[in-house]
Amino acid sequence: MSKKVFWVVISLLALAGTTFLWANQNKTSETIVEPSATSIPTPLPVRAPEVIAIEDSPLKEAIIASGDYLVRQQLANGELAYQVNILNNDRAYSPSDVRLIAGTGSLYTICRVSSDSKYCHAGDLALTHYLENLVSDPERFKGTCFYTNGGCPLGGAALTIDAIYKRWQATGNFTIEDRNLLANAIDLGYFIISMRKADGGFYHSFDPHFAGTADADYFVTYFNGESLYALLQLYEMTENDFWLTQAHEINDFMITQPITEDHWHSYAFAMFARLDKLSDKDIAYATEIANVIIAGQVRSLNSVNTSIATSTKIEALASIAQAFYLSDAEHEWLDREIRTFITFVRARQIPDNNCNFEITDEIIEKYGGGVFSSCEDPSIRVDGVQHWINGITAFLEYESMIEEK
Repeated sequence: MSKKVFWVVISLLALAGTTFLWANQNKTSETIVEPSATSIPTPLPVRAPEVIAIEDSPLKEAIIASGDYLVRQQLANGELAYQVNILNNDRAYSPSDVRLIAGTGSLYTICRVSSDSKYCHAGDLALTHYLENLVSDPERFKGTCFYTNGGCPLGGAALTIDAIYKRWQATGNFTIEDRNLLANAIDLGYFIISMRKADGGFYHSFDPHFAGTADADYFVTYFNGESLYALLQLYEMTENDFWLTQAHEINDFMITQPITEDHWHSYAFAMFARLDKLSDKDIAYATEIANVIIAGQVRSLNSVNTSIATSTKIEALASIAQAFYLSDAEHEWLDREIRTFITFVRARQIPDNNCNFEITDEIIEKYGGGVFSSCEDPSIRVDGVQHWINGITAFLEYESMIEEK
């Protein structure tokens, strides 16, 4: 039996023909390169999502509890709770819509893992709310961007695609009322590739006002990896090689860059391994990401460090383990390291806490399942919960893969 473990059922869905006006040239402060592919991607018949069954376990229950936290805290208009201090109930924080759309995606992950539609319903409420941030203006820029705080960050477009992809994994469809989510995802993909630089990287922020300019000085470490992953998600959803070609070109650039603990690039390696293949250079680069994470383990597990950052290490190592397993590369050496980081974060999931806080019944009722940041910052933040949900899911999927041997 192939180790790639495909659970593919081909399903043809009739999509409305919504080809975007690709040819309009956007005006930026620096030159944006055109994609090298010779054809423009168009909506194609879409296959059913591949999903990996996850057995019941305490870890599965832990991530479902985090989904319950997100649902309990959700407002009637769909808005998710951004951050709250569990000891004084303070919510006076400036929210990040980019992190909130990522949190929306994790609701669909819980829906898929739990097979409980209430999480998909909560996800739809949130997604409908945050899709109000989408902006299109063919006269000024290509595709559709995710507008927040006066600009369009690259990561906003990528994480909106991620939320749509995770909804597809959970439901198998792309429709909310009369909205075609796949058309939205494709237009967001157009925006992402319009932001590519001549050197192979990206501009990370775009101002859609007036003539439209890319900010050459704005940089976020993980936006490249998020964008690479989003393009691979588009490839899986559409089966259009255009997106895979773009992803390979971006990955070729990224593996020439200095090593960081890039969990999004790690997710992309797992998708390359599942949908296409990993090169020897990819495996070497992913190995170095894992080694950097593991080498810093002693510092990472210091009690002053945050569960948010530690959860991203779980995501990275679990995704690399998947990638290596699917590529017939050594992967068992990652297992113990992943479990060590899981133990650290799980000790901060309410009602558990490793900080000797007094956790009352009222705190459990309000915040049970949430993961607080640290002993110095007893706050639950949406991205901390999202990284925990997605990281544990990636690990449990990896366990399911190796059990299928």
